[in-house]
Amino acid sequence: MTRIIVVGGGAGGLELVTKLGRQLGRKGKAEVILVDRNRTHLWKPLLHEVATGAMDPGIDGLSYRSQAHNHGFSFHLGSLTGIDREAKSITLAPLLDDAGKPMVSERLLKYDILVLAIGSVSNDFGTQGVRDHCIFLDSPQQAERFHDELMNRFLQYAESETVDEKVDIAIVGGGATGVELSAELYNAVEHLGAYGFKKLNRDCLRLTLVEAGPRILPALPERISAMAHKELRELGVDVRINTMIVEATNEGLKTKDGELIPAKLMVWAAGIKAPDFMKDIAGLETNRINQLVVKPTLQTSRDDSIFVIGDCANCLQDNGKPVPPRAQSAHQMASLAYDNIQALLAGKALKSYVYKDHGSLVNLSRYSTVGSLMGNLMRGSMMVEGRIARTVYISLYRMHQVALHGYTRTGLMMLVGQINRYLRPRLKLH
Repeated sequence: MTRIIVVGGGAGGLELVTKLGRQLGRKGKAEVILVDRNRTHLWKPLLHEVATGAMDPGIDGLSYRSQAHNHGFSFHLGSLTGIDREAKSITLAPLLDDAGKPMVSERLLKYDILVLAIGSVSNDFGTQGVRDHCIFLDSPQQAERFHDELMNRFLQYAESETVDEKVDIAIVGGGATGVELSAELYNAVEHLGAYGFKKLNRDCLRLTLVEAGPRILPALPERISAMAHKELRELGVDVRINTMIVEATNEGLKTKDGELIPAKLMVWAAGIKAPDFMKDIAGLETNRINQLVVKPTLQTSRDDSIFVIGDCANCLQDNGKPVPPRAQSAHQMASLAYDNIQALLAGKALKSYVYKDHGSLVNLSRYSTVGSLMGNLMRGSMMVEGRIARTVYISLYRMHQVALHGYTRTGLMMLVGQINRYLRPRLKLH
């Protein structure tokens, strides 16, 4: 039986393997396997909510084993370390326990068709001190680390006798992650004050958002960018544009102009790249940020049995620009990869991927939501904000859930989620 392995259970990878499992795995037409280094799935655009405690990954995460059992595929826990294209096999690193002792030795898995959906990580561009002093938000574990340090800072402030002291936080990167995290932090500090943290309110937070370019949210229209900039300034965020960071230290961030932006808690959310081990892996063609170069069919340029989807794919549009690293891109690629894998198995012609920009939305916590709809599907994008934009923003996540669970179960999950939010605190308090 044909064996299809999907490496990476992110937005695109999990949707793809779920669909393959339902249509091929359950019917005995193929053996479908998912490989991921984590045990649970959490939609990456929501990691900023994990970081502030608005979402608890222990409650809101989806078990890969449970999903595999329910949808006709199998799951292997592990990290990809190598690909042997001649033998058509992948290598998974040994599994270690919390003490660093090996539990499961290195494994080889054979494949007929391989799909790489590994996603991306933050790109520090080699900036000095970033890896030592900044936190990235590439995984639930990193988001939880930020949350732990945030709670410690707030506790330290609440117990401090110093009147002029502030909780200094700096975020590098004015894209969606940096902007949404900035707003969510103000929402968090207001709620924590209501849960018994003495002195905590918006005035205790000194937050700086740093962007090297001329405006925040450069992927969105200028009007939306200006609107979000205004909202953040009104919240109290010190938005710095045209500001390049050259070093991160214990005291804060140093700019190219020699200024020190003081911060005890720093987040790096500027730019993305595919993981470093992907660079020229198995002799496949990669670009300068380690993304695998693919043909319009999403097959790698040097091996038709390997597909690549999501942030780790370097797929060029007709205008010569790469497909942007967004959840909607991964969703669309997963759909086409499914069709092309079916076509490959049936000996039929494969289709080319055409990116359809449905627009972008940025959620400023409970304060506002702004964005544009339809993107390049219309001659002029439709600008949305407020309650309508918030509803559309939430619906994007619901669409992802529908792809994983179907309409009925997603509806039940929404109902249970509303009950949980009513019964439990609005923030994770530990």
